[in-house]
Amino acid sequence: WQVFTRRISDSLELAQMEDESLRAELETEISAIEAELDKRSFTSMLSGKYDEDSAILAIHAGAGGTDSQDWAEMLQRMYLRWAETRGYETEILDTTEGEEAGIKSVTIAVNGRYAYGYLRSEKGVHRLVRLSPFDAAHRRHTSFALVEILPQVALDSAEVQIDPADLKIDVYRSSGAGGQNVQKNSTAIRLTHLPTGLVVTCQNERSQGQNRESAMKVLAARLFEIQQARQEQEIAVLKGDYTKAEWGSQIRSYVLHPYQMVKDHRTDFEVGNSQAVLDGALDGFMEAWLRQGEK
Repeated sequence: WQVFTRRISDSLELAQMEDESLRAELETEISAIEAELDKRSFTSMLSGKYDEDSAILAIHAGAGGTDSQDWAEMLQRMYLRWAETRGYETEILDTTEGEEAGIKSVTIAVNGRYAYGYLRSEKGVHRLVRLSPFDAAHRRHTSFALVEILPQVALDSAEVQIDPADLKIDVYRSSGAGGQNVQKNSTAIRLTHLPTGLVVTCQNERSQGQNRESAMKVLAARLFEIQQARQEQEIAVLKGDYTKAEWGSQIRSYVLHPYQMVKDHRTDFEVGNSQAVLDGALDGFMEAWLRQGEK
């Protein structure tokens, strides 16, 4: 902050000189300062206990067959593009391909500071309205996909303890699109946490050891989510305002036909350029959700 404050002071001094030859330089510096202020203002809203952590992002196609599976893949692309513009590293841990097109589900690690804080706003059901490319009559279809956001919890964290005796580990061959990418050896991992019944699979790494490590990372995050949900439910029940978040709770609609609009139903923030949002322009939605939480 000291360096940033000095930049502002220096700019003010130059402006007070009223030297016309410095105008272009000053305008550039002022624009840079405004952008930095916006970024710092955004980051200051990320004050949750786990907001600084990396995240695990999971997308699940809803009912609706090929259209919903294609929508899940569109969302995957959207979040990968957003992460790229933010400078985050991403790693696809597990994918279940759709029968004709798209994906049934995908699990992605988003690594970097504040990844979880930013992505928290994305948890919920996302709805797409468009003319279906998979319908011969080219009718309008509505598709749904569920997005889950989990903080990455260290396996040695006191918050989540996994007893090896509670795990059933299955090893199998990775399924792929065919050709040279199909694994000849059994490298895919399926972890079953016996006390909770949680099942986590990982088949995207080249070695069994890497897949197991990634699967353990996802399992720890899911166990942590269950633990947090129980605590939040107990508090909410005491307050009398507990509602379970399920497929019915749509958070955002993406309309591509008969007009273009993306609208967040929690904040009423909306954008007319649907394609820009699908290309990863999500910061406005995230900021609106964070600002609403501050009120």
